[in-house]
Amino acid sequence: MNTVENFDFTGKKALIRVDFNVPLNKDLVVTDNTRIVAALPTINYILDNGGSCVLMSHLGRPKGEKKAEFSLQHIGGELSNLLNKPVQFIDDCIGDKVKVKVANLAAGEVLLLENTRFYSEEKKGDENFAKSLADLGADIYVNDAFGTAHRAHASTATIAQFFGNKCFGFLMAKEIANANKVLKEAEHPFTAILGGAKVSDKIEIIDNLMEQADNIIIGGGMAYTFFKAMGGNIGKSLCEDDKLDLAKELLQKAKENNTQLLLPIDSIIADDFANNANTQLADSDKIADAWMGLDIGKKAIENFKATIQNSKTILWNGPMGVFEMDSFKTGTVEIAKAIAQSTANGAFSLVGGGDSVAAVKQFNLADSVSYVSTGGGAMLEFFEGKTLPGIKAITG
Repeated sequence: MNTVENFDFTGKKALIRVDFNVPLNKDLVVTDNTRIVAALPTINYILDNGGSCVLMSHLGRPKGEKKAEFSLQHIGGELSNLLNKPVQFIDDCIGDKVKVKVANLAAGEVLLLENTRFYSEEKKGDENFAKSLADLGADIYVNDAFGTAHRAHASTATIAQFFGNKCFGFLMAKEIANANKVLKEAEHPFTAILGGAKVSDKIEIIDNLMEQADNIIIGGGMAYTFFKAMGGNIGKSLCEDDKLDLAKELLQKAKENNTQLLLPIDSIIADDFANNANTQLADSDKIADAWMGLDIGKKAIENFKATIQNSKTILWNGPMGVFEMDSFKTGTVEIAKAIAQSTANGAFSLVGGGDSVAAVKQFNLADSVSYVSTGGGAMLEFFEGKTLPGIKAITG
């Protein structure tokens, strides 16, 4: 795998695709700098080895229009503070004035380009736009944006063909290595914990992991589609009625593959989708008509924890309930703690996907798992067995 360590950056300009798509508050101030911090090792390595950095990224969904609230100018101050050096900014990402700025960039300097998605050609993977980015005057292309590796966009994939020298940054290399440690080098027992609202979002990952995982734990709203498929009563719980046959097929496939597919035995049910709703404990397949399951119950927690504690490799993608509401966060908290405990006992654990990452951070457990992925959709597609365009563009 070609990384920045394979190149001499002395006097060279690196065009780096970073993922600075970070949340901003109403005052347009960065509220979570995780993705910026994740890019620092690559940027610092190039600067420390005599190079200069030209950074490009998208921010938000400006839909091909220049919109002030999506300007990467709002990121510059945070990046400057983290790098402990000034960061230059230019209000475009292609064109003659950008070329001049790049040409004048000295070793040790950093230039941040404007949002690539201000051009609709970016999301289309347009070759001419990609060539305009490649023609800015950089010597080497570095992709360090795992969060967008599943997108065949101009700056994440198409651009690579215009560079003889191209490689991954440290973050991309780390993401790929950790994902492969689960998908290709897993120590057994291997347990995948999948949560979230919809079975349809996780069909391909469940299907692909059947071949590798010893246990697949299903939590969150998606569990009730399985219970209904098995003839259970799920009340007003979330259910994809058009996926009932599919749920049956997955249950059958698990049996055929000798994969243990664990569903929550019981649930915390509520009479309303609200934090102050009336709640009670019920078997997950015996929920009264006016009630809905919003978290896993005590028996489910104990059952899942026992499996997690006996695992050597753990993948977690998706919460066990509506953890944003205090009344329904217990299941997600307890599973996060169980993963942390198993990690402390020597298991390898990878957490990925927006909600799971948010949960381990919220519960201060991010440092207690082996690796927290910066890519939600990218990680999901990786575990579905798909080839990610941003990776293929570098590896061929």
